[in-house]
Amino acid sequence: MPSNVREATIAKYIPDDLDRRIIAHLRADGRASLAKLSEALGVARGTVQNRLERLFETGTLLGFTVRVRDDYDGQTVRAVMMIEVTGKSTTQVIRKLRGMPEIHSLHTTNGNWDLIADIRAASLSDFDRVLREVRMVDGVANSETSLMLSSV
Repeated sequence: MPSNVREATIAKYIPDDLDRRIIAHLRADGRASLAKLSEALGVARGTVQNRLERLFETGTLLGFTVRVRDDYDGQTVRAVMMIEVTGKSTTQVIRKLRGMPEIHSLHTTNGNWDLIADIRAASLSDFDRVLREVRMVDGVANSETSLMLSSV
């Protein structure tokens, strides 16, 4: 298939019910084998393999990661930062913030704040540095940060 046709097919791809079920199973057990997934979903192993390949090709699945209890590392400083962006600079601000390793996740939102960043730093001094760096990003107009004390 020519690359431009393939790219158009990928851009139009919308996950269906089976894809969503595969993703749900992987969220619960990211190490599940193809055989285990196919048995749990009631479909052939090859079907699961093909679907996973397509989910990766289309960018729906980006990879696998390790989930750790929130209280696993009591030394990590965690916070949520709400960010107001000026004008039409959201794309540039997002690009810059994604490059900061301490920003664990970044979300767009509506309401008073444009972005919400989940920040994780090794120490209070690292956390302070990250706050300064975020506030210095061109396009960041205002922010409000709350430290996470515990997860309940």
